[in-house]
Amino acid sequence: MKIIFVARMLLAVAMLTAAPRMLAAQSAGETIKSVMPRMVKIFGAGGIRQLHAYGTGTLVSAEGHIITVWSHVLDTDEVTVVLANGRRLEAKVLGAEPQLDLAVIKLQEDDLDLPFFDLANATSASPGTRILGFSNMFKVATGDEPVSVLHGVISARTRLTARRGAYQVPYDGDVYVVDAITNNPGAGGGIITSVDGKLLGMIGKELRNAESNTWINYAVPIPEIRKVVGEIISGQYVREEKSDEEDNPERYNPFDFGLVMIPDVLYRTPAYITSVVPNTAADEAGIQPDDLIVFANDELIQSNRMLKRELGRLEGGDTLRIIVKRGATLVTLEFPVQKKPGS
Repeated sequence: MKIIFVARMLLAVAMLTAAPRMLAAQSAGETIKSVMPRMVKIFGAGGIRQLHAYGTGTLVSAEGHIITVWSHVLDTDEVTVVLANGRRLEAKVLGAEPQLDLAVIKLQEDDLDLPFFDLANATSASPGTRILGFSNMFKVATGDEPVSVLHGVISARTRLTARRGAYQVPYDGDVYVVDAITNNPGAGGGIITSVDGKLLGMIGKELRNAESNTWINYAVPIPEIRKVVGEIISGQYVREEKSDEEDNPERYNPFDFGLVMIPDVLYRTPAYITSVVPNTAADEAGIQPDDLIVFANDELIQSNRMLKRELGRLEGGDTLRIIVKRGATLVTLEFPVQKKPGS
């Protein structure tokens, strides 16, 4: 009799000990089921060499407003959005704030009545908080398939000091650094939530830490972008343009690589090369006169000014990879960035 009593006591203790884990697992499952209909897959520009043509978005209104990262994927007149149920809809960029790596797009159809996250209900979290990360990394979903879900922990909340390829990223605010491999191709624009479903942050781009040269996984806290998202949706947002001096360290310019560009007579003068200085990095890489620079380290180059700004952010020891349009062909060329004396 005593043996049976002791056995029952041990079983009761085991069940009580396991209860939090069972509840947590159930809570996570319910969160996943609730979040999935609010996630969308975005397909747009890209597909050239290493540039992915897909991304992730999160519905933030019943009318079809979506937040995502500002990237080359959106550099097209219209993007295609695939809802959780597989329905494909066209969307347009409503507004963007590159300094926040943020864009808001709007589905081009009325009376949608979609499930969404109310950004006013987003909350903050501290290090040690368990999270779930939702995104269409590596294009795992193209129709009604669910997006990826990762389990992780917030490791820290800190200022972002990172780079996109060779460039310093424009965003320099607070981020959640997470212990989960969330930042992969196509994941930007996804979200992290608490295990019980509270919206915490938007997953950013793939980035390397500028100091340690290691890849980091992070999300931008929703409170950092909430005000701008609301103003873009309401049509009241006005960007505060930074001066060239404030935004560009001007470490390098096209001539440092042997490039002589077409005169910059218009605000968006195309980045055509008029000549190449012999025995320079550009000459050795095979760049030719009349080449049009369309990408520099995966960043879309729409004008001479954009090229100068992006080259100005390079550092000695980086690798500059450019894609030029030569006739009807796209050609990829790479060459190292030499350190300047005294740098």
